[in-house]
Amino acid sequence: MAGSSSQEISFQATKSSGKVSALLMRPKNARWILVLGHGAGAGMRHKFMEAIVERLAEHEIATFRYQFPFMERGTKRPDPRPILLTTVRSAVDAAIKVGGDVPLLAGGKSMGGRMTSMAGAESPLPNVRGLVFFGFPLHPLGQTSTERSDHLANVTVPMLFLQGTRDSLANLDLLQPICKKLGKLATLHIIHGADHSFHVLKSLGNTDDQVMEELGKTVGTWASRSYSSQICTS
Repeated sequence: MAGSSSQEISFQATKSSGKVSALLMRPKNARWILVLGHGAGAGMRHKFMEAIVERLAEHEIATFRYQFPFMERGTKRPDPRPILLTTVRSAVDAAIKVGGDVPLLAGGKSMGGRMTSMAGAESPLPNVRGLVFFGFPLHPLGQTSTERSDHLANVTVPMLFLQGTRDSLANLDLLQPICKKLGKLATLHIIHGADHSFHVLKSLGNTDDQVMEELGKTVGTWASRSYSSQICTS
């Protein structure tokens, strides 16, 4: 993207897993750096990840996207949870080193966002002022459980949930009450017609590119607000 710089980085995810790759996309006059984890089925170079970092850059948000060890190895099965959570913390530490004094956000697509929230629930992530979830995976496909959200009550920074109305991993009838219970720390932004990958049907009169723009603009606007005034809205 014009006006942005891109830098390839590696950092040690965990002692046992070794180093993983990362990409820093930094627009001029970046106001934030979002530490961005990928989903369970695709890595940091997936087309969604490529598209969203460009849109975020247009709104002066730099991104530090990174690989989880299983994806770096080229395997399909995600790492055990302790490795995933440690990798999140290592990614935040690495972003601090390259980001200077630019304030941090953290989160990710699906699994990447959920693991970030779990890491932050265990203990606050250093320098991270808010969490961003691109399709929070509230429950497995075809189920209606909400146990995956239990840890969110222990998160102490503002959270932005970006969810599609056709997301099969997050029934909005279940997610909306959870956000309301989280109070001023949670903001829910609904993308009408979007599925878990934020794809929309042409028949709905919207395009995937427009959805990407809406996502980027929403994160930028949310990050600019006073966190103390955020509430869960739909």
